[in-house]
Amino acid sequence: MSVYLLLLCLALLQQEGRAMSDPPGCNSPEAVRVAEEALEQINQDLTDGYILSLNRLYDLSHTPEKEKGGSLYKLTIDVMETSCHITSRRPWKQCEVRDVAVVPAYGECEVSAFAFDSEVKLQSYSCALRKVPATVVLDECPDCPTVDNLNEPVVKETAKLSLQRFNEESRLANYFTLGNITRASSQWVNGPSYFVEFTILETVCSKSTDASELSHCPPMDCQFAHRGFCVGSHVAHDEQFEIRLPVRKKDSSFKNRKSVEVNCEIYEPQAAAVEEQAHAKADSGHAGHQPHNHTHLHPHEHMHSVTHSSNRTATPRGSLGTVVDQPAPLRSSPAASSCPGPPTHKLVMEGVKL
Repeated sequence: MSVYLLLLCLALLQQEGRAMSDPPGCNSPEAVRVAEEALEQINQDLTDGYILSLNRLYDLSHTPEKEKGGSLYKLTIDVMETSCHITSRRPWKQCEVRDVAVVPAYGECEVSAFAFDSEVKLQSYSCALRKVPATVVLDECPDCPTVDNLNEPVVKETAKLSLQRFNEESRLANYFTLGNITRASSQWVNGPSYFVEFTILETVCSKSTDASELSHCPPMDCQFAHRGFCVGSHVAHDEQFEIRLPVRKKDSSFKNRKSVEVNCEIYEPQAAAVEEQAHAKADSGHAGHQPHNHTHLHPHEHMHSVTHSSNRTATPRGSLGTVVDQPAPLRSSPAASSCPGPPTHKLVMEGVKL
Protein backbone atom coordinates (compact mmCIF):
# COMPACT_ATOMS: atom_id res chain seq x y z
CA MET A 1 0.00 0.00 0.00
CA SER A 2 2.81 2.40 0.90
CA VAL A 3 4.46 1.87 -2.48
CA TYR A 4 1.15 2.61 -4.21
CA LEU A 5 0.70 5.82 -2.22
CA LEU A 6 4.26 6.86 -3.03
CA LEU A 7 3.70 6.34 -6.73
CA LEU A 8 0.41 8.23 -6.56
CA CYS A 9 2.07 11.21 -4.83
CA LEU A 10 4.87 11.27 -7.39
CA ALA A 11 2.34 11.24 -10.22
CA LEU A 12 0.40 14.11 -8.66
CA LEU A 13 3.56 16.14 -8.13
CA GLN A 14 4.63 15.54 -11.72
CA GLN A 15 1.21 16.59 -12.99
CA GLU A 16 1.28 19.72 -10.82
CA GLY A 17 4.73 20.60 -12.14
CA ARG A 18 3.53 20.30 -15.72
CA ALA A 19 0.51 22.49 -14.92
CA MET A 20 2.73 25.15 -13.38
CA SER A 21 5.00 25.22 -16.42
CA ASP A 22 2.16 25.53 -18.93
CA PRO A 23 2.45 28.83 -20.86
CA PRO A 24 -0.19 31.51 -20.21
CA GLY A 25 -3.22 31.65 -22.47
CA CYS A 26 -5.42 34.51 -23.63
CA ASN A 27 -7.43 34.42 -20.39
CA SER A 28 -4.32 34.80 -18.26
CA PRO A 29 -4.45 38.04 -16.22
CA GLU A 30 -0.70 38.43 -16.73
CA ALA A 31 -0.96 38.09 -20.52
CA VAL A 32 -3.87 40.55 -20.65
CA ARG A 33 -1.87 43.02 -18.53
CA VAL A 34 1.10 42.77 -20.90
CA ALA A 35 -1.21 43.31 -23.91
CA GLU A 36 -2.88 46.35 -22.33
CA GLU A 37 0.37 48.01 -21.32
CA ALA A 38 2.02 47.23 -24.66
CA LEU A 39 -0.90 48.89 -26.47
CA GLU A 40 -0.55 51.95 -24.25
CA GLN A 41 3.08 52.22 -25.34
CA ILE A 42 2.12 51.70 -29.00
CA ASN A 43 -0.26 54.65 -28.76
CA GLN A 44 2.49 56.75 -27.20
CA ASP A 45 4.84 55.79 -30.05
CA LEU A 46 2.40 56.70 -32.83
CA THR A 47 2.89 60.07 -34.52
CA ASP A 48 -0.44 60.42 -36.36
CA GLY A 49 -3.87 58.84 -36.66
CA TYR A 50 -6.16 57.88 -33.81
CA ILE A 51 -5.61 56.15 -30.50
CA LEU A 52 -6.22 52.39 -30.65
CA SER A 53 -8.26 50.42 -28.15
CA LEU A 54 -7.80 46.75 -27.25
CA ASN A 55 -10.63 44.54 -28.46
CA ARG A 56 -9.15 41.14 -27.57
CA LEU A 57 -5.97 39.14 -27.25
CA TYR A 58 -6.03 36.83 -30.26
CA ASP A 59 -2.89 34.73 -29.74
CA LEU A 60 0.44 34.74 -27.92
CA SER A 61 3.67 32.94 -27.23
CA HIS A 62 5.66 33.19 -24.01
CA THR A 63 9.39 32.63 -23.58
CA PRO A 64 10.91 32.89 -20.07
CA GLU A 65 14.35 34.51 -20.05
CA LYS A 66 15.80 33.69 -16.64
CA GLU A 67 19.09 35.52 -17.23
CA LYS A 68 17.12 38.76 -17.76
CA GLY A 69 14.68 38.05 -14.97
CA GLY A 70 11.59 38.26 -17.15
CA SER A 71 9.68 36.88 -20.14
CA LEU A 72 9.42 37.75 -23.81
CA TYR A 73 5.86 37.89 -25.13
CA LYS A 74 4.86 37.68 -28.79
CA LEU A 75 1.28 38.91 -28.99
CA THR A 76 -1.39 39.18 -31.64
CA ILE A 77 -3.97 41.70 -30.46
CA ASP A 78 -7.16 42.85 -32.16
CA VAL A 79 -7.63 46.61 -31.96
CA MET A 80 -10.28 49.20 -32.80
CA GLU A 81 -9.90 52.86 -33.60
CA THR A 82 -11.22 55.39 -31.08
CA SER A 83 -12.42 58.95 -31.59
CA CYS A 84 -9.37 60.33 -29.73
CA HIS A 85 -6.64 61.68 -31.98
CA ILE A 86 -3.03 60.81 -31.18
CA THR A 87 -2.38 64.50 -30.48
CA SER A 88 -4.47 64.23 -27.30
CA ARG A 89 -2.14 61.56 -25.78
CA ARG A 90 -5.04 60.24 -23.71
CA PRO A 91 -4.85 56.73 -22.22
CA TRP A 92 -6.73 54.38 -24.55
CA LYS A 93 -9.09 53.28 -21.78
CA GLN A 94 -10.41 56.86 -21.63
CA CYS A 95 -11.29 56.94 -25.33
CA GLU A 96 -14.54 55.87 -26.94
CA VAL A 97 -14.49 53.35 -29.78
CA ARG A 98 -16.24 54.57 -32.91
CA ASP A 99 -19.60 53.00 -33.63
CA VAL A 100 -21.11 52.14 -36.98
CA ALA A 101 -22.57 55.65 -37.42
CA VAL A 102 -19.08 57.15 -37.76
CA VAL A 103 -17.47 54.40 -39.85
CA PRO A 104 -15.29 52.45 -37.42
CA ALA A 105 -11.81 51.15 -38.24
CA TYR A 106 -10.35 47.93 -36.90
CA GLY A 107 -7.32 45.71 -37.30
CA GLU A 108 -4.63 43.68 -35.60
CA CYS A 109 -1.16 44.30 -34.18
CA GLU A 110 1.75 41.89 -33.97
CA VAL A 111 3.59 42.90 -30.81
CA SER A 112 6.83 41.96 -29.10
CA ALA A 113 7.13 43.00 -25.44
CA PHE A 114 9.39 42.10 -22.54
CA ALA A 115 7.79 41.76 -19.10
CA PHE A 116 9.78 41.74 -15.88
CA ASP A 117 8.34 42.15 -12.39
CA SER A 118 5.50 44.65 -12.80
CA GLU A 119 6.99 46.44 -15.82
CA VAL A 120 6.34 45.95 -19.52
CA LYS A 121 8.72 47.26 -22.18
CA LEU A 122 7.51 47.38 -25.77
CA GLN A 123 10.12 45.98 -28.18
CA SER A 124 8.38 46.33 -31.56
CA TYR A 125 4.97 46.31 -33.24
CA SER A 126 3.37 46.04 -36.66
CA CYS A 127 -0.29 47.02 -37.02
CA ALA A 128 -2.65 46.70 -39.98
CA LEU A 129 -5.88 48.71 -39.93
CA ARG A 130 -8.84 49.10 -42.24
CA LYS A 131 -12.21 50.85 -42.23
CA VAL A 132 -15.41 48.85 -42.12
CA PRO A 133 -16.61 48.65 -45.76
CA ALA A 134 -19.13 51.29 -46.82
CA THR A 135 -21.57 48.58 -47.95
CA VAL A 136 -21.59 47.10 -44.45
CA VAL A 137 -22.20 50.52 -42.88
CA LEU A 138 -25.02 51.15 -45.36
CA ASP A 139 -26.67 47.81 -44.52
CA GLU A 140 -26.42 48.49 -40.78
CA CYS A 141 -27.31 52.17 -40.90
CA PRO A 142 -28.79 53.44 -44.19
CA ASP A 143 -29.08 57.03 -42.89
CA CYS A 144 -25.55 57.30 -41.47
CA PRO A 145 -22.91 59.59 -43.06
CA THR A 146 -20.75 58.13 -45.81
CA VAL A 147 -16.97 58.48 -45.98
CA ASP A 148 -15.60 61.15 -48.32
CA ASN A 149 -12.23 61.49 -50.01
CA LEU A 150 -10.00 63.81 -47.98
CA ASN A 151 -8.84 65.54 -51.16
CA GLU A 152 -12.31 66.59 -52.29
CA PRO A 153 -12.58 70.40 -52.64
CA VAL A 154 -15.73 70.51 -50.49
CA VAL A 155 -13.88 68.67 -47.70
CA LYS A 156 -11.01 71.17 -47.77
CA GLU A 157 -13.49 74.05 -47.84
CA THR A 158 -15.34 72.67 -44.82
CA ALA A 159 -12.09 72.41 -42.86
CA LYS A 160 -11.13 75.95 -43.92
CA LEU A 161 -14.49 77.42 -42.86
CA SER A 162 -14.41 75.51 -39.57
CA LEU A 163 -10.92 76.75 -38.74
CA GLN A 164 -11.88 80.33 -39.64
CA ARG A 165 -14.77 80.20 -37.21
CA PHE A 166 -12.53 78.78 -34.48
CA ASN A 167 -9.97 81.56 -34.96
CA GLU A 168 -12.72 84.20 -34.96
CA GLU A 169 -14.19 83.03 -31.67
CA SER A 170 -11.09 81.72 -29.89
CA ARG A 171 -9.79 83.57 -26.84
CA LEU A 172 -6.31 82.16 -27.31
CA ALA A 173 -3.39 84.52 -27.88
CA ASN A 174 -2.40 83.34 -31.35
CA TYR A 175 -3.99 82.25 -34.58
CA PHE A 176 -3.94 78.57 -35.55
CA THR A 177 -3.35 77.09 -38.98
CA LEU A 178 -4.55 73.84 -40.53
CA GLY A 179 -2.44 70.74 -39.93
CA ASN A 180 -3.96 67.61 -41.51
CA ILE A 181 -7.52 66.64 -42.40
CA THR A 182 -7.89 63.20 -40.83
CA ARG A 183 -11.48 62.12 -41.58
CA ALA A 184 -14.35 63.36 -43.71
CA SER A 185 -17.94 62.30 -44.32
CA SER A 186 -21.18 63.67 -45.71
CA GLN A 187 -24.89 63.27 -45.17
CA TRP A 188 -28.14 64.82 -46.32
CA VAL A 189 -29.61 66.91 -43.47
CA ASN A 190 -31.92 69.63 -44.81
CA GLY A 191 -29.36 69.85 -47.58
CA PRO A 192 -25.90 68.40 -48.12
CA SER A 193 -23.94 68.36 -44.85
CA TYR A 194 -20.20 67.81 -44.60
CA PHE A 195 -18.23 66.71 -41.54
CA VAL A 196 -14.47 66.91 -41.07
CA GLU A 197 -11.91 66.11 -38.41
CA PHE A 198 -8.56 67.88 -38.58
CA THR A 199 -5.50 68.92 -36.60
CA ILE A 200 -4.41 72.52 -36.08
CA LEU A 201 -1.06 74.15 -35.22
CA GLU A 202 -0.31 77.36 -33.35
CA THR A 203 1.24 80.07 -35.54
CA VAL A 204 3.61 82.94 -34.76
CA CYS A 205 0.84 85.49 -35.45
CA SER A 206 -1.02 87.02 -32.54
CA LYS A 207 -4.74 87.73 -32.65
CA SER A 208 -3.93 91.41 -33.30
CA THR A 209 -2.46 90.49 -36.71
CA ASP A 210 -4.25 92.12 -39.63
CA ALA A 211 -6.45 89.75 -41.60
CA SER A 212 -4.53 90.48 -44.80
CA GLU A 213 -1.37 89.06 -43.22
CA LEU A 214 -2.82 85.77 -41.96
CA SER A 215 -1.86 83.85 -45.09
CA HIS A 216 1.78 84.53 -44.20
CA CYS A 217 1.63 83.10 -40.67
CA PRO A 218 3.88 80.03 -40.43
CA PRO A 219 3.40 77.39 -37.71
CA MET A 220 5.41 78.06 -34.59
CA ASP A 221 8.65 76.06 -34.73
CA CYS A 222 9.00 75.65 -31.00
CA GLN A 223 8.65 72.83 -28.50
CA PHE A 224 6.19 75.00 -26.57
CA ALA A 225 3.82 75.42 -29.53
CA HIS A 226 0.27 74.29 -28.92
CA ARG A 227 -1.54 71.79 -31.10
CA GLY A 228 -5.20 70.97 -31.37
CA PHE A 229 -7.81 68.65 -32.82
CA CYS A 230 -11.09 69.86 -34.29
CA VAL A 231 -14.41 68.47 -35.45
CA GLY A 232 -16.21 70.75 -37.88
CA SER A 233 -19.30 70.70 -40.07
CA HIS A 234 -20.81 72.73 -42.87
CA VAL A 235 -24.48 72.56 -43.87
CA ALA A 236 -24.94 73.89 -47.38
CA HIS A 237 -28.55 75.05 -47.28
CA ASP A 238 -29.97 78.28 -48.68
CA GLU A 239 -30.53 80.00 -45.34
CA GLN A 240 -27.62 82.22 -44.34
CA PHE A 241 -26.85 83.90 -41.05
CA GLU A 242 -24.45 86.31 -39.47
CA ILE A 243 -22.36 85.18 -36.50
CA ARG A 244 -22.54 87.71 -33.68
CA LEU A 245 -19.02 88.49 -32.55
CA PRO A 246 -17.49 91.06 -30.21
CA VAL A 247 -17.36 94.64 -31.45
CA ARG A 248 -13.72 94.36 -32.45
CA LYS A 249 -14.72 91.58 -34.82
CA LYS A 250 -17.70 93.32 -36.37
CA ASP A 251 -16.14 93.06 -39.83
CA SER A 252 -15.78 89.32 -39.49
CA SER A 253 -15.28 87.35 -42.68
CA PHE A 254 -18.10 85.12 -41.45
CA LYS A 255 -20.78 87.59 -42.36
CA ASN A 256 -23.29 85.90 -44.65
CA ARG A 257 -21.34 82.63 -44.41
CA LYS A 258 -23.40 79.44 -44.59
CA SER A 259 -23.94 77.36 -41.46
CA VAL A 260 -20.63 76.25 -39.94
CA GLU A 261 -20.00 74.57 -36.58
CA VAL A 262 -16.68 73.67 -34.98
CA ASN A 263 -15.41 72.22 -31.72
CA CYS A 264 -11.66 72.17 -31.00
CA GLU A 265 -9.53 70.80 -28.20
CA ILE A 266 -6.18 72.51 -27.61
CA TYR A 267 -3.46 70.43 -25.96
CA GLU A 268 -0.72 71.75 -23.72
CA PRO A 269 2.68 70.77 -25.15
CA GLN A 270 4.62 68.17 -23.19
CA ALA A 271 7.61 70.50 -22.97
CA ALA A 272 5.51 73.10 -21.16
CA ALA A 273 4.58 70.60 -18.45
CA VAL A 274 8.24 69.63 -17.99
CA GLU A 275 9.23 73.31 -17.91
CA GLU A 276 6.54 74.10 -15.35
CA GLN A 277 7.77 71.31 -13.09
CA ALA A 278 11.33 72.65 -13.38
CA HIS A 279 10.20 76.15 -12.48
CA ALA A 280 8.16 74.87 -9.55
CA LYS A 281 11.24 73.05 -8.27
CA ALA A 282 13.34 76.19 -8.66
CA ASP A 283 10.68 78.36 -7.04
CA SER A 284 10.82 76.28 -3.88
CA GLY A 285 14.29 77.71 -3.21
CA HIS A 286 13.78 81.24 -4.55
CA ALA A 287 11.32 83.52 -2.80
CA GLY A 288 9.52 86.08 -4.91
CA HIS A 289 10.03 84.23 -8.21
CA GLN A 290 7.21 85.00 -10.64
CA PRO A 291 5.44 82.16 -12.47
CA HIS A 292 6.65 81.73 -16.06
CA ASN A 293 4.00 82.16 -18.72
CA HIS A 294 4.44 80.17 -21.94
CA THR A 295 1.63 81.88 -23.81
CA HIS A 296 3.13 82.89 -27.17
CA LEU A 297 2.57 86.30 -28.70
CA HIS A 298 5.52 86.20 -31.11
CA PRO A 299 8.43 83.92 -32.05
CA HIS A 300 11.15 83.90 -29.43
CA GLU A 301 13.77 81.79 -27.71
CA HIS A 302 13.27 80.40 -24.23
CA MET A 303 16.17 81.32 -21.98
CA HIS A 304 16.10 80.56 -18.25
CA SER A 305 18.55 80.65 -15.40
CA VAL A 306 17.37 77.22 -14.28
CA THR A 307 19.42 74.27 -15.52
CA HIS A 308 17.18 71.56 -16.95
CA SER A 309 17.83 67.86 -17.12
CA SER A 310 18.04 65.92 -20.38
CA ASN A 311 14.44 64.68 -20.05
CA ARG A 312 13.22 68.12 -21.09
CA THR A 313 13.19 66.99 -24.70
CA ALA A 314 10.47 64.48 -25.51
CA THR A 315 11.54 61.04 -26.71
CA PRO A 316 11.18 60.71 -30.52
CA ARG A 317 8.00 58.89 -31.44
CA GLY A 318 7.25 56.41 -34.19
CA SER A 319 10.52 54.55 -33.83
CA LEU A 320 9.31 51.14 -32.63
CA GLY A 321 6.88 50.01 -35.31
CA THR A 322 4.53 50.72 -38.19
CA VAL A 323 0.83 51.06 -38.91
CA VAL A 324 -0.40 50.32 -42.43
CA ASP A 325 -3.78 50.35 -44.15
CA GLN A 326 -4.46 46.94 -45.68
CA PRO A 327 -7.27 44.38 -46.09
CA ALA A 328 -7.96 41.78 -43.44
CA PRO A 329 -5.54 38.85 -43.69
CA LEU A 330 -6.39 35.16 -43.71
CA ARG A 331 -5.75 34.10 -40.13
CA SER A 332 -4.76 30.73 -38.81
CA SER A 333 -6.27 29.36 -35.62
CA PRO A 334 -4.55 30.52 -32.41
CA ALA A 335 -1.80 28.24 -31.12
CA ALA A 336 -2.02 29.18 -27.44
CA SER A 337 -4.57 27.78 -25.04
CA SER A 338 -7.86 29.59 -24.39
CA CYS A 339 -7.26 31.82 -27.40
CA PRO A 340 -8.63 34.04 -28.72
CA GLY A 341 -9.79 35.85 -25.61
CA PRO A 342 -13.28 37.37 -25.28
CA PRO A 343 -13.89 40.64 -27.18
CA THR A 344 -14.12 43.82 -25.16
CA HIS A 345 -16.36 45.73 -27.56
CA LYS A 346 -19.84 44.65 -28.61
CA LEU A 347 -19.76 46.19 -32.07
CA VAL A 348 -21.13 43.39 -34.25
CA MET A 349 -21.70 43.79 -38.00
CA GLU A 350 -22.73 41.20 -40.52
CA GLY A 351 -19.80 40.10 -42.66
CA VAL A 352 -17.09 41.80 -40.58
CA LYS A 353 -14.99 39.87 -38.10
CA LEU A 354 -13.79 42.38 -35.54
